[in-house]
Amino acid sequence: MVIYMKFAELLAAKAADIYGAKEPVIAFLGDSVTQGCFEVYDISETAVETVYEGKKGYAEKLSQIFSVLYPNVSVGIINAGVSGCGAPNGLERLERDVLCHKPDLVVVCFGLNDCGNGKEKIGVYLDALKGIFQSCREAGAEVLFMTPNMMATKTDPRISSPLCRKIAEQLSELQNDGTLDLYVQQAIELCRVEGVPVCDCYARWKRLHALGADTTALLSNYLNHPTRDMHWLFAAAVADAILFF
Repeated sequence: MVIYMKFAELLAAKAADIYGAKEPVIAFLGDSVTQGCFEVYDISETAVETVYEGKKGYAEKLSQIFSVLYPNVSVGIINAGVSGCGAPNGLERLERDVLCHKPDLVVVCFGLNDCGNGKEKIGVYLDALKGIFQSCREAGAEVLFMTPNMMATKTDPRISSPLCRKIAEQLSELQNDGTLDLYVQQAIELCRVEGVPVCDCYARWKRLHALGADTTALLSNYLNHPTRDMHWLFAAAVADAILFF
């Protein structure tokens, strides 16, 4: 099923009438990856701190792509990514962080934190996603669901921190036992039922892994945060979904 994005028409309208047409606004609702989090380091035996560079994340990179394609068009970017957030929390803060800005398009990306609740809690995840989709549409915004990246498939030897090694063990188990696969598959099925277009970045990561790429090395923290360069994959995929669906 092909679902054409009206956001592309807004870009074209603004390019044709830069003074009179409305500025297109796109919002990104997600977790630490959306927020622009990268490396982590210990601050105690039980806690880590995360390096945050929002300007290096995929939301900003998508803005750069639009600036190349439409140099005279200003696109409003709302980054509503929050570290540690899952879909239920995203639904709770949707109005405050996203809908109050009246976006034309909301890109939703959850699953990495949600899958940590196990396969038995997947219904909570799906219900929250459905609520997000419905609320966005009721507010007059288009919705695009973007699947997440893969997490670590192993405990990388470059991880020296005992705490981070423990986290790597936990995340790689969720990746390797099919838990994250299930969350992504069920989210895609929900999107099919709800008529929500999908930008399947997870499939791209899985393909890279199948072709021999060390996808764990493509994570800046060797856990779950893609490197700055890999954020280009997300940005290009979203641009493709918006412009070429």
